[in-house]
Amino acid sequence: MLPLSSMQTRGALSSLMCVMSCALLHSGLASRLKSPILPIQSEREPLTSKGMSGCSFGGRFYSLEDTWHPDLGEPFGVMHCVKCYCETQRGRKGKVLGKVSCKNVKRDCPEPSCDAPVLLPGQCCKTCPKGDVDRKQVEAMFDGFEYFQEKEKEDDLHKTYNDRSYLSSEDISPGESRTDFVAVLTGVTDSWLPSSSGVARARFSLTRTSLTFSITYQRIGRPSRVVFLDSDGNTAFEYKTPKGDSDMICGVWKNLPQSHVRQLQAEQLRVTMTTATGRREVIEGKIIKHRALFAETFSSTLTSEEEHSGMGGIAMLTLSDTENNLHFVLILQGLIQHRERDSPLVPIQVRLQYRQHVLREIHANVTAYDTDFAEVLTDLNSRELFWLSRGQLVITVETEVQDPRHISGFITGRKSCDTIQSVMSSGDALTPGKTGGVGSAFFHLHDNGTLDYQVQLVGASSEVMGLTIELKPRRRSKRSVLYDLTPEFDRPSGRATGSWSRVEARHIHMLLQNELFINVATAHSQEGELRGQIKGLLYSGLEAPRHEIPVPLAGQFVAPPVLTSAGGHAWVSVDERCHLHYEIVVAGLSKADDLTVNAHLHGLAEIGELDERSTNHKRLLTGFYGSQAQGVLKDISVELLRHLDRGTAFIQVSTKVNTRGEIRGRVHVPNNCEFRTKGEVELAEFDDLFVRDPEELKKDPHTCFFETQHHAHGSLWTPNYNHCFTCSCQKRTVICDPVICPVLTCSRTIQPDDKCCPMCVERKIPKEMKTPERLDEHPEGCYFEGDQKMHAPGSTWHPFVPPFGYIKCALCTCKGATGEVHCEKVTCPALTCSRPVRRSPSDCCKECPEEDNPPLEHADMMQADGTSHCKFGKNFYQNSDNWHPRVPLMGEMKCITCWCDHGVTKCQRKQCPVLTCSNITRREGMCCPECQDSKEEEEELMKVPEKKNSWRH
Repeated sequence: MLPLSSMQTRGALSSLMCVMSCALLHSGLASRLKSPILPIQSEREPLTSKGMSGCSFGGRFYSLEDTWHPDLGEPFGVMHCVKCYCETQRGRKGKVLGKVSCKNVKRDCPEPSCDAPVLLPGQCCKTCPKGDVDRKQVEAMFDGFEYFQEKEKEDDLHKTYNDRSYLSSEDISPGESRTDFVAVLTGVTDSWLPSSSGVARARFSLTRTSLTFSITYQRIGRPSRVVFLDSDGNTAFEYKTPKGDSDMICGVWKNLPQSHVRQLQAEQLRVTMTTATGRREVIEGKIIKHRALFAETFSSTLTSEEEHSGMGGIAMLTLSDTENNLHFVLILQGLIQHRERDSPLVPIQVRLQYRQHVLREIHANVTAYDTDFAEVLTDLNSRELFWLSRGQLVITVETEVQDPRHISGFITGRKSCDTIQSVMSSGDALTPGKTGGVGSAFFHLHDNGTLDYQVQLVGASSEVMGLTIELKPRRRSKRSVLYDLTPEFDRPSGRATGSWSRVEARHIHMLLQNELFINVATAHSQEGELRGQIKGLLYSGLEAPRHEIPVPLAGQFVAPPVLTSAGGHAWVSVDERCHLHYEIVVAGLSKADDLTVNAHLHGLAEIGELDERSTNHKRLLTGFYGSQAQGVLKDISVELLRHLDRGTAFIQVSTKVNTRGEIRGRVHVPNNCEFRTKGEVELAEFDDLFVRDPEELKKDPHTCFFETQHHAHGSLWTPNYNHCFTCSCQKRTVICDPVICPVLTCSRTIQPDDKCCPMCVERKIPKEMKTPERLDEHPEGCYFEGDQKMHAPGSTWHPFVPPFGYIKCALCTCKGATGEVHCEKVTCPALTCSRPVRRSPSDCCKECPEEDNPPLEHADMMQADGTSHCKFGKNFYQNSDNWHPRVPLMGEMKCITCWCDHGVTKCQRKQCPVLTCSNITRREGMCCPECQDSKEEEEELMKVPEKKNSWRH
């Protein structure tokens, strides 16, 4: 499992990364324990991300100046006391490059001020125990928000009712945190260029290192590009807008450098939009944070009737949670003229109008250099609320000076590129259950207040009796139904499609604040078998068709069916390059299930064909945190594309509880990639028979450089350092796997000098085992496409599947008479022990734990089989040896034990018991966390000498 350390030292990586690589390189350790893979980066050229300068570490790309704690995977985990930093360096030609440097930060820990500091899980430094002080500070943060105060009043809900999906901790967890920004784009008035009449409102959401933007514009043609400018006025990022008739632009700026993230947080970035057709127009604005973005549910873009005035503005509005008060904030640009800036205050008038009728009027003063303005319109009557919901109210701002200027705009529900959707699961029902069914819904809100919906239900345990949009119930016996979708529900198809044309302003507000639910009542569960919160799904930039109903993912579709509390749905599409775009949303996993999911992994998403007998056309999509997964899958096989086109493919999500599938859905994506790529695939296979020009390989961005040679993406070869390894190139990453020999059941075996695995001698080994000139005449042997090698008749081997390496849970056999290769899953033997264990996560079968073997004497070690030793780092170990590994900067890892198992190194962390107490701490030098209370009791007992002596005897 760890025999490649000598190879790592040749790389251009630092010595620290090299030693980390030897202890299972980068995140390769985590993946290595799942499948025998050890990724090795190209030896000379740094791995970049689409031309971005930065650092590659553990299969992830980090921007310049990023810092992180390295994750070595299980059993080592995240090294919280090691901090890595992506340094900025310049190459010989002045090109900006990134270099990874890591250091131990434990010596930098501050001295705790208390007498009994504790080491919390996931931390490097000891801290003083936190009491109620921090909790009160957190509660005080929300005291000023009416939105949160109102939720605390709803405490009359019976405890057996489920409300975990409503404002759950998952929704406000730091792992899914986002920061919102806004910008008002108007024509430039202090430039020699003619100004523009256009006004745009841009909303941005920063999540980790991606900036999503939704831009609406008026009084300007379709912009050809969106450009972000840094603090020096240089182009930081440019987005070419796709053609279309919509007044909405959706995009994502991915992999923001840390320097630009800091400028964004400091409000030093600007955004501009330029038109390409007709008269060239440019509008621009500053990106700022604003407190009103948190609660905004209605908005308005304010424009002027004057041509090329450069005036504009936006209004961000929201309703009070308890009263019919309309709060609003105005951001104005260009309304105050230069001659008016000499006056400290400029009077303005704000009017709320219906058609030409003035309903409300406010007079106020604004400063010339800070034109933001906030006010409240109290006690809106039923007519005003009705006009608000229909998008018929106009807000007008006018200066009260000698030469008045004014801007105005209609008020509508907040617009964005996000998708309003819901996953209904039995785990989120008012009375939670595990039925394996799921409901999927998505919505579209129009400017006139009409809400379009599409709902699909599958796997319900009994007949569907009701489908309703509801509020959170305030009492157990009374649900708050807003709208009944049941008349539109078609039971044979399980779908409901229609429009809710009379949505009230209050309900639009609640919809955009994620405060509405959709409930499914059945004959067996009349209160509701399935339920889901209606949420906004942040725009991702992928080409998955969110305007179409997603693929439902249910436990009922898993083979065999799983009665799970979870449910999900997925949007899937194939683009013109035959790349698969996917977005997956999961809901309803119970808290008990969440505790058993791997700490770093919420689930595994994969795609494959429905035929359970086949494993060749199955691809891992991603492992994902939280409740969402998204990405692009490239290099899809023609067979899998064919199954997608025919509707015989599936998407499946697995968890630690149900490793063979928690939920699954059938995917049908019509495409013509089979016919488009067939010739290209055949040509690529034909080209592989020839040696490609080294100069062409150097130009290919996916080429790997290894052992002084360039290798094409997808190619396989046997490395020079050891012929019992197989290496493959996967987009600049070299993956080398040791040959895994299958267990032989014959009585006599031999070990040929030119072979890596022993062979049975019952059959005569054919003398003429040369590669045949033609592979389609069934020669004496079989050609396996996976490892691209000939195999002797009757021989068995574990298949090699790039990039996953050797699959130990499958065994292939060569049928010499026909030249066919037959592969099947390994059948695990029946075990007699009560607690079998899996020695390594990559092992296919569990086994009974062995008794500790006595250490080998020196003479026995000298006589041991030389081929069964293990190499870890710079040390060699004999079979059955065990040791604690050493990790750079951290020293000996005493909580992890490695052992040599017939030439393969395996490592495992000490298993810790599950703690149920609330005060958990970890003592220095101890491997497992423990309860703070039990620790104090133990210390008290240790003070009594009699007790201490009795333990010794």
